[in-house]
Amino acid sequence: MISSMKKLSPKTSFNAYVETCFSSLKSLPDQGSAREVTALHGHLIKTGVSSERYIAVKLLVLYLSHRRSREADQIRRDFDGSDVIVRNCLITASLESGDVGEARRLFDEMPERNEVSWTALVSGLMKCGRVEESMRYFWRSPFQSVVSWTAAISGLVRNGSSIDALKLFKKMLESGVRPNSVTFTSLFRACSCLKEFSYGTSVLGLIVKAGLEHCVSISNSLITFFLRMGEGEQARRIFDQMQERDVVSWTAILDMYVEMGDLREARRIFNEMPERNEVSWSAMIARYSQNGHPEEAVDLFLQMVRDGFKPTVSCLSCVISALADLKALRAGMSLHAWVIMIGIAEDVYISSSLIDLYCKCQNTATGRLIFDSMSLKNAVSWNSMISGYSLNGQTEEALELFDNSPVRNQVTWNSIIAGYVESGQFDKAFEVVNKMLLSGEIPSESTFSSILCGCASTASLEKGKNFHAKAIKLDIESDLFLGTALTDMYAKCGDMCGAKQVFGRMPEKNECSWTAMIQGLAENGFAEESIALFEEMERNFSAAPNELMLLSVLFACSHSGLVDSGLQYFDAMEKVYGLKPNKRHYTCVVDMLSRSGRLSEAEEFIEAMPIPPEPNALAALLSACTKYRNEAIGERTARKLWQLGAKDSAGYVLMSNIYASAGRWANVENTRKLMKESGLKKSVGCSWVEVKNRVRSFYSEDKSHSRSAEIYGMLDLLRLEMSSSFETLPF
Repeated sequence: MISSMKKLSPKTSFNAYVETCFSSLKSLPDQGSAREVTALHGHLIKTGVSSERYIAVKLLVLYLSHRRSREADQIRRDFDGSDVIVRNCLITASLESGDVGEARRLFDEMPERNEVSWTALVSGLMKCGRVEESMRYFWRSPFQSVVSWTAAISGLVRNGSSIDALKLFKKMLESGVRPNSVTFTSLFRACSCLKEFSYGTSVLGLIVKAGLEHCVSISNSLITFFLRMGEGEQARRIFDQMQERDVVSWTAILDMYVEMGDLREARRIFNEMPERNEVSWSAMIARYSQNGHPEEAVDLFLQMVRDGFKPTVSCLSCVISALADLKALRAGMSLHAWVIMIGIAEDVYISSSLIDLYCKCQNTATGRLIFDSMSLKNAVSWNSMISGYSLNGQTEEALELFDNSPVRNQVTWNSIIAGYVESGQFDKAFEVVNKMLLSGEIPSESTFSSILCGCASTASLEKGKNFHAKAIKLDIESDLFLGTALTDMYAKCGDMCGAKQVFGRMPEKNECSWTAMIQGLAENGFAEESIALFEEMERNFSAAPNELMLLSVLFACSHSGLVDSGLQYFDAMEKVYGLKPNKRHYTCVVDMLSRSGRLSEAEEFIEAMPIPPEPNALAALLSACTKYRNEAIGERTARKLWQLGAKDSAGYVLMSNIYASAGRWANVENTRKLMKESGLKKSVGCSWVEVKNRVRSFYSEDKSHSRSAEIYGMLDLLRLEMSSSFETLPF
């Protein structure tokens, strides 16, 4: 900057030199630092230009904005104490620093005041939240111009007094003062806050009358106003009709599509923008991150940095969250180092996002280090750490942090509940939900979704019904995700009537809800209904079939004997639906062919599989060989199963049964011997019962239960009763 000044000499072109200096000084508040101001001031002193009135005033403003009081006082001494411009600068600087008393003193001691003096005080007091005091000075001001009226109106809007702002605007019109573009901009902001759609549209006539209909700032305000009123089409119409657009115009319409969730159109608008700012970049990055597109969010962030834009804290937080979803630990660590370098690592939102990143990458130790080093923690940071422990199955650490949390909200409770459900500790999850209800915290849809998953896993129908009743009381039963969780819970508990009722009442369905119902019907023996529902979904709804849905259809075909239909669905997976079958789909086809006695086809299908068969596929064929007494295929299949080294006794047991049904007892003995040498035992049976809201599990020959002596004593008593009853029978 100084080098550009040296190209001009104050001796040959004094006016041009002064103009260059003044332009350079005007650019410094946005670009420069206090050190640059001092360096430039020194150069101006050398060239004898520093005493020029407007340059000295600008230097004063710069020093005041950088809180350099010593240098500012030095410049002030060169002015007459009654200089109005200097006093106005000092009043503004005092108000910006929050020193209302000093600003008021400077104003009261002024021997002469101009319009800038009064407006500066009114606007500054508004920025400090002194609304009543500001309005007193406004009504005392002898300068009732559009600038002072607009300062008061915009100040009222900024302080949440939009109704008073509209009343003041009416008085402004009555006084004969014509509004300007800034007035109308503030007015539309007030209408947006109050949801005053009719008032806002009536102002359009005044805009046309004032000849400001093509003003860019007013058009931008109108776009924002219509967007907040939910009138997206009207906002787009104004945008399309604008003769001139700036970055605010483009960002506003971009934000509309972002809020609508139309990422494709938002990206198209973003790509067409002739100019972008940090807000437009951040809006796109945040929406990609929040809508399950972390790769796009990270790519866009890298492009943003390459283009020279400085990301905001909010933008960085979203990028870290995207890296967490991608489990990109190395990239996350690099970004962590960068935020440390630029000095924002201690920001509570950045720190919380970093905790989430490390925990999702299974590095809870580093996440805890960040958490412990935070000087300021809010609910988000506590929840991030609790959720991180829960996510990694460290329920004891999560519970300890939960108990010490100073603030608990829905997310806090949900994190600990979800952790217990994920780790299979359903009893504890139920206990925490009960504590949550007793604490007065209202469960959310997420709470019910987690706990209903626990009910489904333990087949606790009564508990599930109780939670369903609570959801109805809270009027959240119609939520899409909750409806899906309820459908799944009733289906897994065997209550298909309840599942059908919930599914039928759902106002909206997605592929997950259709999958839950189709799967529930298939697994509960309603195979034909399951297939019919799948076909109905294909005919009448836009939900796309997924892998789990087609697995359920194959399962239904297998259990209803519809082998040819099942094979058609399997062939359609890649050709029609674009889904690549996985091992479970192949296993289901093997089971389907085996159940129907088509053992040779099942064996050939296994041989032709592009991926190695899983043990369950071979076990399904081996089980069918037992049923249909096919020793040859059974032996070949058993050999393959044993070669897989599966740590499961099922193959040995099934092969033993095949030999037993053929009377080959020597082979039975050899198979059992092989099984024992492999260190395998037949899987023990398990049953459970719900007593007083607790699920109790029992395993065959298990004596680990605290009351096992009483249980086995009762079993002995039952045997005696059964034996005595058997002896008295008349045969």
